[in-house]
Amino acid sequence: MAQPQIRRGPKVAEAIAQDIVRKIGAEGLAPGTPLPSEAQMLADYGVGRGSLREALRILEVHGLISIKPGPRGGPIVAEVSPAAFGQMASLYFQAGRITFRELIEARLVMEPVMARLAAQRRDPEQTALLARIADGTPLDDDQGYYGHSGDFHRLVASMSGNGMLNLFSGSLGHIFHDRVSGLLFPKARRAKVRDVHAEIAKAIAAGDADAAESLMREHMEEYAAFVKRRQPALMNEVVGWH
Repeated sequence: MAQPQIRRGPKVAEAIAQDIVRKIGAEGLAPGTPLPSEAQMLADYGVGRGSLREALRILEVHGLISIKPGPRGGPIVAEVSPAAFGQMASLYFQAGRITFRELIEARLVMEPVMARLAAQRRDPEQTALLARIADGTPLDDDQGYYGHSGDFHRLVASMSGNGMLNLFSGSLGHIFHDRVSGLLFPKARRAKVRDVHAEIAKAIAAGDADAAESLMREHMEEYAAFVKRRQPALMNEVVGWH
């Protein structure tokens, strides 16, 4: 594949970064794949070391690559994860003074829609896994309960088949749970949560999109109300860059 002509100018680093991302996608490079060495990329792009390093820094800051130190180190393809996207997005949320109330409202819109899509595009293996996660939720183990609940919502998002919604909702979930870490339903209410998750899983498995959406909306509204009661000041707090 012919190398693009990188025009010199104030945005040369951005042009290089854009081409590296294009190649990662076009060649289907998996996370952990080493990119060409600095010497090779300098020769390929015909630019100075400063411009190339700035381009790599742009991609590293955005979580698209990592830089392995050492003589045999260099740029490595990173996973396109909701957590990394959330970290980058939170900078814009803070600058735009977006509050946790708005973040919660956004999740209340997205998660029911993803449950509907999951029911419409259901996959037998994934629906079986979703049911096992819901049914196997431990009620007395805080970490186990937290882990299963998170796995349930992440799998529903993945089952939606919409990468954009999956990335956005996952990033908002990471930002939210980083802020309210440890804020779990009391043990007396966890059986109800497990049962609701099981009902959502059944609706998705049955292809009942209306029920899946309605159940997920009620579930998310209940948790949002719980958070508002427990941490009312959080609602007007601006999302911070993390």
